[in-house]
This record gives sequence, C-alpha cells and structure tokens, in this order.
Amino acid sequence: MTWLFLLCAAGCVSLLIYAVLQLYRQLGRSETVYRDRPPRGFELLWPLVNIMANSFGSFMSEARRAALLARLKRAGQEYSLTPEQFLGGKLVSAIGFALVGLVLASESAKMVGVVLGALLGFMYPDIWLRDHTLKRNLLILKSLPFFLDIVTLSVEAGMNLSGALQKAVDRCPPGPLLVEVNRVLRDVRGGKPRVEALRAMADRLDYSPVSSLVSALVQGELMGSSLGPVLRAQSDQRRTERFLRAEKLAMEAPVKMLGPLIMFIFPCTFIVLGFPIVMKFMASGL
Repeated sequence: MTWLFLLCAAGCVSLLIYAVLQLYRQLGRSETVYRDRPPRGFELLWPLVNIMANSFGSFMSEARRAALLARLKRAGQEYSLTPEQFLGGKLVSAIGFALVGLVLASESAKMVGVVLGALLGFMYPDIWLRDHTLKRNLLILKSLPFFLDIVTLSVEAGMNLSGALQKAVDRCPPGPLLVEVNRVLRDVRGGKPRVEALRAMADRLDYSPVSSLVSALVQGELMGSSLGPVLRAQSDQRRTERFLRAEKLAMEAPVKMLGPLIMFIFPCTFIVLGFPIVMKFMASGL
C-alpha cells in the first residue's frame, strides 16, 4: 500500500513538472532577437512575466494598450517591453507583494495585508516607469545645451542639419538624448523625411524642451531660413531653463528640510536643553 501511494505521488509530481514545462514552452517565452534587454526587475521574473502577458494581455483594450505604449516610449522602453509584458509585470508584482503581505500581516489582518500588498504591487511598476521617465527627461535636459552648441557650430561651419546632428552624436557623451537622435538619423538614412523623423522624436518623448526644439527646427526647414540663429537661441533657452530649475530646487530645499527638522532635530534639541532643567527641579523637590 505504501509503495502504491509513493508511486501515485511520484506520478502526480511528474505530471505537475510536465505541465509547468509545457506552460513555460507555450507561454513563458517571447521574441527577443530584435528587442532590447528588459529592465532588471522584469528580467529576473521574465518567464512569469511572459506567462501573465500571454494569458491576460488579450483582455487589454486598444485604448489602454495605446496609452501604455505611449508611456513606454516616453521612458525609452518600447523596444524592451510590450504593453502586454508590462501588464504581466504588474500582475506578477501584485502576486509577489500579496504573498509578502500575507507573511507579514498578523492572523487577524491576513486579508487586509493581502489586499494592500496586491494593490501596492500592482501600482509599483507604474511608479517605477514614472520615476524612470522623469530621470530620463532630466538627463535629456542636462545634455541639450552642449549638444545644441555642437550642432550650432557645425551648421555655422557649413554642414547640413543631418551632418551636424551626426557630428554632435560623435562628440557628445552617451545618454538618452543621443539614443533618440541616433534613431532620427537612422530613420533619415532609411528614407524617412527629416521633418517627419524629428516630429516622430517629439511625439515619442512628449517633453516640452524637445518639442520646442523640434518645432523651431521644422519651421526653419520648411521656411528655408538659416538654422544657426535658431539653434543658438534654443541653446541659450535650454541653458536658461537649466539654471532656473537649479534655482527652483535650491529655493525648495528649506521647505523640504522643515519636516525632518520639526520631527527629528527639534525634539532632540529640546530634550538636551530641558533635561538638566528638569533634573534640577526634581532635585529641589518641585
């Protein structure tokens, strides 16, 4: 009887392993030949992300898919993740955080811990994507003035706009701005009109400094005017915006320090100053 039970248990385990392997083979893989490497968190759980994406991605509406794709483009992740894979990552994150909430919550609050953990896990990829987009936009804003200076010098030296952009790409340090400009140059070399390639970059980034620059370049291209003064004005404007942003952050610093000052530093100061006074009152019998 014991041998029969062990044989049935071994058969059940074998069937379970076979089912998991079949699930991985059918749903856990994705085409990665023409795509970039996914972010680190998604890469660690890539089979589970693809299983969720292939299982539940079809339930996503076209409007939701287009909105997610636009957000991935702004973050520079459209060649790393599809909208379905991003949704799969959110579901995997929700399950993982729900399990953490189940383990950490007390016996009377297990359900609350699971629900809160699932909500936090489902929202976490959105928070990461927003922070990544803000960080990427900041890097673009920091690199724009020097990049435009190189483009301006090249245009004033007699190069056309495509040659000036290529010269700036060769001279500037790597960053997200160069990735986008390289994409524009590849589109132009592939036969796409330069105006459409620039507008496509502005649509991808959806960032006001880049949109303003592209609008000025497109207007100069269509009007046939000299691009040197336009680029120099854009460079000065981007540099001014950078200094204004630094001044704004410097002015916000005292306000941001007020909370920790009141919560942590002031109580410790009052304890240090008040302790000898309290001890003297207690020693005198008051």
